[in-house]
Amino acid sequence: MIPGAMNRLQQEKSPYLLQHAANPVDWYPWGEEAFSRAKTEDKPVFLSVGYSTCHWCHVMARESFEDEKTAALLNEAFVCVKVDREERPDVDGIYMRLCQMMTGAGGWPLTVIMTPDRRPFFAATYIPKESRWGRTGLVELIPKFGRLWRTERGRIEEAAARTVSLLQPTGSERGETPGVETLADAFAELWGQFDEEFGGFGAAPKFPMPHQLLFLLRYAERTGEAEAIRIAGKTLRAMRRGGIFDHLGYGFHRYSTDRQWLVPHFEKMLYDQALCALACTETFHLGGEAEHAQTAREVLEYVLRDLRAPEGGFYAAEDADSEGEEGRFYLWEMGEIRRILGPEEARFAAEVFGIEEEGNFMDPMTGSRTGLNILHLASEKAGVAEGKGNSGEENAGRIEEVRLRLLSARAGRVRPRRDEKILTDWNGLMVAALARTACVLDEPLYLDAARAAAGFIRTQMRTPDGRLLHRWCGGEPAMAGNLDDYAFVIWGLIELYEAGFAVGDLRMALELQRGLTDRFRDPEGGFFFTPDDGEELLTRLKESHDGAVPSGNAVTLMNLIRLGRMTGDPRLEEEAAKLSRAFAESVRRIPSAHAQWLVALEMLAAPSCEVVIAGRPEAGETRELIDVVRRCRRLRPVLLFRPEGETEPEIARIAPFTREMGTIRGRAAAYVCSGFSCKRPVTDPKELAAILEQG
Repeated sequence: MIPGAMNRLQQEKSPYLLQHAANPVDWYPWGEEAFSRAKTEDKPVFLSVGYSTCHWCHVMARESFEDEKTAALLNEAFVCVKVDREERPDVDGIYMRLCQMMTGAGGWPLTVIMTPDRRPFFAATYIPKESRWGRTGLVELIPKFGRLWRTERGRIEEAAARTVSLLQPTGSERGETPGVETLADAFAELWGQFDEEFGGFGAAPKFPMPHQLLFLLRYAERTGEAEAIRIAGKTLRAMRRGGIFDHLGYGFHRYSTDRQWLVPHFEKMLYDQALCALACTETFHLGGEAEHAQTAREVLEYVLRDLRAPEGGFYAAEDADSEGEEGRFYLWEMGEIRRILGPEEARFAAEVFGIEEEGNFMDPMTGSRTGLNILHLASEKAGVAEGKGNSGEENAGRIEEVRLRLLSARAGRVRPRRDEKILTDWNGLMVAALARTACVLDEPLYLDAARAAAGFIRTQMRTPDGRLLHRWCGGEPAMAGNLDDYAFVIWGLIELYEAGFAVGDLRMALELQRGLTDRFRDPEGGFFFTPDDGEELLTRLKESHDGAVPSGNAVTLMNLIRLGRMTGDPRLEEEAAKLSRAFAESVRRIPSAHAQWLVALEMLAAPSCEVVIAGRPEAGETRELIDVVRRCRRLRPVLLFRPEGETEPEIARIAPFTREMGTIRGRAAAYVCSGFSCKRPVTDPKELAAILEQG
């Protein structure tokens, strides 16, 4: 390339691809043009996959992709392709799986070298420019692969064929639907992995795994197992008090590099905020601890303040780095704290937030103290930070004043870059979290935000024939929707219906479920990640296990169960039964890796409960009955609303069994069906509460 010129990525919308548009590497976006050139020139393809808020992606870019000499080597030996893994999760999913199979590890940046027909023969994650830390440097690898391509093509072709063969199914995972014994095994497995001292599961690094906590809460609802609630509550408290939580601006960072939750990887992802808020909300709902409700509120405050787009959707993420350093925006020197707060308040802040003169943030290379601090709440100081003790209210007010003064000072720093893509799947998760939290905490602000985001998806992220698109950026929606897009949006719409009873939300959920079933179904069982008319890749992935987000197949199972119970449509129940068997052996083999499946299986194991409230929407007595259902802790009923005064309301067409349900002698009434039998309707909230308590 000509020095200073822009490569082909300048035409893209993805913030990540645009970050590399001025690289001297002659990058192509993923597409036929790149692979046609590779075939014509008989060159291998160098694929680099990352995302805009990834710290090690930035490191590799600064070291290698922005370096003229390294770029010249890449351009001479390869056709180079850049992929935003958030924009193309289908491409990333295939090559990440192969990297994990080939190397035993994965992560981003993902580096793959492949033949022009897209078959990989080398995979790695971060590669330094020069050899170090036991990793061969890129400047050594490039000439090596150039020689191999010219002189040992046969070996490369054999390696590529072996690699692609790894993607072939090894056998059926179908079996009988896992029962309560699998759920008990999963609880025992998580209990065995639980870190009694610091919360969470296993050793460092520690990731928020909210779907595992959601399973524990479901398990506790059904069995009354107090340990399940304790494990979930302690984990969320430890996360809330650690450095993984931003104590000034709120929100959770991606993960903790240590066992104590102190030192985070500083990027903030929308999906983490959604799932962590949901876990906190459900933990509060079941156990009643106010701290978890407060954490949910703070997470959503961050999202609504810093990640909400003017159009109503939510942006994808905020970077880990600013000014070329990871965490710079979030770290503090004690001297800076004194200058901002003064000596007395600085001492108080140090006590509350665990600030040390020498710093508590260690240099990752040398292990020495840096003089920088990560704000956190050490366990012995948690009472002070929560305003407990004799001067609780005074402390709480003082802490809030300190927080706001430090937050104001931090606003003057260079802020980490925000990735302003709007992703359909992650927005579906946020709609679910906002709507559910609106119900539990009775907060209309969250319901309004959920409606706005769902409205954005409805109007901006659908094709004329109703199919979902995956990515919106710079005013342009693009990319065919994948399984997660459909599954997570349907989840969000179900929660949104139960929060606000707008029948259009339930109708859209059913429309999308029909589209998902038609276009993603595998005749052998389960659903593929890509639609049947999507781009032809090496394979169509079909996965059951959770990753950073829950499994799309598992969320679909949960959705089918709920939609079947809401509508009384036996076809949905049958579809759920088939799906529950599709990955049965995988779930039994490693239950804790399938936490979202376990949530759905808990729905099947617990007594079913459907409640229809009939009444005038604006009447206080109607609201009283609805509130009783929402406060129910013993189980999670399906909740429908039939408005009085309409001859045939739309809900009666969607759920025909509600057609004859109405008020009783002019009073709002609740109709409860549980365990496939229906109770007599009641108008008294206390009677309704007693029925629900009996299950």
